[in-house]
Amino acid sequence: MKLLIILERCRTHGCLSQQIAIAIDGGAGSSQNARRMPPPVHRTAGFSLVELTLALGVAAVCLIALLGLLPTSLRTQQSSVEQTVANDVMTEILGDLRADVRLPPGQASKETVSGFGLHGHWLAASQPDTLYFTNEGKWTGQLNASTPPADAALRAKVTYLFPPNASTSAAKITVNWPPQIDPTAPGAPAPMGFVETFIAINR
Repeated sequence: MKLLIILERCRTHGCLSQQIAIAIDGGAGSSQNARRMPPPVHRTAGFSLVELTLALGVAAVCLIALLGLLPTSLRTQQSSVEQTVANDVMTEILGDLRADVRLPPGQASKETVSGFGLHGHWLAASQPDTLYFTNEGKWTGQLNASTPPADAALRAKVTYLFPPNASTSAAKITVNWPPQIDPTAPGAPAPMGFVETFIAINR
C-alpha cells in the first residue's frame, strides 16, 4: 500500500525517485517479517528432579533386597561346603573299613599303623566309634574322645550292625556338625547339619 502511494506521488509530483521507494518498501518489509517471526525456543535435554528421585528410590529398593539375600546365600554356601567335606569323610571311613575287613588269611590288621583305628572286624563288643575331623576333612587323630578337640569341625560316628553274617558286614556312618552335638544321644538337640549312609562290605 505504501509503495503504491509513493509511486503515485513520484509520477504526479516527481518528488521522490523509484530507488528510494524500493529501499523504503524493503526496509518496511524486512521489519514486518521480523515482527511476524516466532521467538526461538532453546530446549536442553536432561532429567527432572522427580525423575531422579524415582530412579534413586528404585535403585535403593533393589540394593536392600540384594543385601537381605546375602546372609542366606552365605549360609547355603557354608552348608554345601560342609556337606561336601562330610561326604569325603564318609568315603575315607568306608575305605578304611573295607581295607580292614578284606584282610588276606593270616595277615594282621594295620589299623595301629595306618587308618583310623576302627574295630574293622565287628567285634563281639560292637560299640560305635567316634572320630573328629577339621574343616578340611583331616582327622584330628583322636578316636572315641569324650570331648571334641579344639580344631574339630565335624563328628563322625560309625555304628556297626551286629552281628555280621558270613559274607557281609554292615554299618551306619553319621557325620554331623557342630561336633559338640551327638545326634544319637537321648535328648540331644538337632545339629545344624548332617549326612549319613549305610554301608555293606563284602567279606
